[in-house]
Amino acid sequence: MVTPSLQEIVCCMGQPVAGNPTQYMMEKAFAAAGMDWRYLTLEIPPQALCDAARGMKAMGLRGGNFTLPHKVAIIEYLDGLSEAAELMGAVNCVNRDGDRYIGENTDGKGFVQSLRDVTDPAEKRIVILGAGGAARAIAVELGLERASHLTIVSRSPDRGGELVELLQGRVHVDASLVVWDGDFAVPVETEVLINATSIGHLDARARVPLSASTLRPGLVVADVIINPPHTQFLRTATDCGCTTLDGLGMLINQAVISFRIWTGFDPDADVMREALEEFLEL
Repeated sequence: MVTPSLQEIVCCMGQPVAGNPTQYMMEKAFAAAGMDWRYLTLEIPPQALCDAARGMKAMGLRGGNFTLPHKVAIIEYLDGLSEAAELMGAVNCVNRDGDRYIGENTDGKGFVQSLRDVTDPAEKRIVILGAGGAARAIAVELGLERASHLTIVSRSPDRGGELVELLQGRVHVDASLVVWDGDFAVPVETEVLINATSIGHLDARARVPLSASTLRPGLVVADVIINPPHTQFLRTATDCGCTTLDGLGMLINQAVISFRIWTGFDPDADVMREALEEFLEL
């Protein structure tokens, strides 16, 4: 058990806040570790972010998570960034280091850790559906983990092209763009397929535009959606004999990484999973 000499406070700043599974996991993990820490969820409108960041520093908070719409805007109020956060241009975790506040991005790291439960991403040919924030974070981390090729599938040529340029020019990983028009046919050489879009969030019947006939046994298929965790995308992949990975592991691993960054200790991941399943009433 861990017993710090002082109570510490971390927070989640975002808008709007309608229930926070990370807060539930963190509070349970702090209690299980015997740590007198608190995790606060705060609704911060964009126009108040500067004041909120100053308040975080003035009160000496240990750090926090930042959600949309603050992941990019918070950067100007920080004292430094990790390599991954600098490459992504987005921050979801802030840690106090002395009197400095350093931005990190655990989105992609959480996914990679979850993916390792089923396959090592190194030297894999990977297709990522989407080019938004989640896709960007995951693609950068997979590139840093030495994936052999990343295919970005996006309805937006501009957004997708910008991500491919980042991956090629700064992450130094082979990458290409496919403009998403109609049902996407998964290339036969693909080893990992990831849905990094919001399709399926709060809708178990939502269909990702994909040609199911191109799914095959041996393909690893992952989804970032956590609610519901058993999306139509994953159910279809299971029916086709694919190895599937839901979004719960990504969220749990993000929380594990944040806990470690703030406290210097490893939490009980089983406690976090039980808390998440309880929160989602699974």
